[in-house]
Amino acid sequence: MKKSLTLLFFLLPLLLRAELPPSAYESMQSKAPELVQIEVLRVDVEPGEKENDQKVLVVAMVNEVTRSASGLKPNDIVNISYTVTEHPKGWVGPGQVPVLAEKDKCPAFLIKSETGDYAPAAGRMSFSTF
Repeated sequence: MKKSLTLLFFLLPLLLRAELPPSAYESMQSKAPELVQIEVLRVDVEPGEKENDQKVLVVAMVNEVTRSASGLKPNDIVNISYTVTEHPKGWVGPGQVPVLAEKDKCPAFLIKSETGDYAPAAGRMSFSTF
């Protein structure tokens, strides 16, 4: 019994960082308050607070609105802010939110933050669908 608890103690951090199943991302997408189609106008990437973090700011135009709790409309300009962390090779965990590129056109599952910017609401699947 003691060996089992010790093993669980060492494996638990690995289990907590495991990639999420598709159903988890589908659930996050369905609960996202904002679902819009965007066109990326600008992407700014700068160093984050930690050595392996990057702060990403995406400026995008809303092309279509499927749902919007904040009242987004076509042709609105939105700022989407998030952090990407570079992990060492072999690291296991949830996938990173991708860094978009200028002129990308994609769905965006978002949530409005307290600062007025938006943030990805569905992890690595915030800018794509299944």
